Amino acid sequence: VPLCAAGALCGQLQGLSLRNVVLRAYENGKKIYEEQGEMLFTHFGLSGPLVLSASAHANWAKDTYTAVIDLKSALDETRLEARILRDVAQGPNKAFHNFLEGLLPRKMVPVMAQRAEIPPDLPVNAMTRGQRRRLMEAMKAFAVPIAGPRPVKEAIITAGGVKTGEVDPGTMMSKKAPGLFFAGEVLDVDGYTGGFNLQIAWCTGRAAGIGAARYIEEEGL
Repeated sequence: VPLCAAGALCGQLQGLSLRNVVLRAYENGKKIYEEQGEMLFTHFGLSGPLVLSASAHANWAKDTYTAVIDLKSALDETRLEARILRDVAQGPNKAFHNFLEGLLPRKMVPVMAQRAEIPPDLPVNAMTRGQRRRLMEAMKAFAVPIAGPRPVKEAIITAGGVKTGEVDPGTMMSKKAPGLFFAGEVLDVDGYTGGFNLQIAWCTGRAAGIGAARYIEEEGL
């Protein structure tokens, strides 16, 4: 499912889509997920392929969750700092908010200035080393506190179900209850977003249909 964020941050970034970022999810400070790809800010929080996949690793009991986004995943800190210093040298008198537009999507500029605690109108050649460090940390680890999941009706796929060991993989018939066939999400088979879940639905549905027809014929029902 998509994830609800705590606070008003994501509302400010609503509609912003990010590509080639790395998303890390933390449960009580322990990393439970990390992947590179695409995600989206919404009015309620976070969505998109990375977020949907990350949500599968949470149990949503009483734990605390945080999503941390690496907005510059292609650059390590050394190369990111070099990029910042190069851009500063090319436009030393630029206001900080204009400078940021060369590094980030425009919608993220005011949010990042606030995160880095740097005045938007500050000339970039006046940035201190500490301010530059805060900017890099904010871009490499943009944290979003998670309030919880969206309702299950918004889920892309559900986990859990009938154990695969209790089902004949050739016919999809129950090993415990002859004449009972299973397919799709009723089985304990699920994967990340993409074609995997659809493929499982089609394949098990076809196998169950053929298996049921054969069972009916063989049993003379």
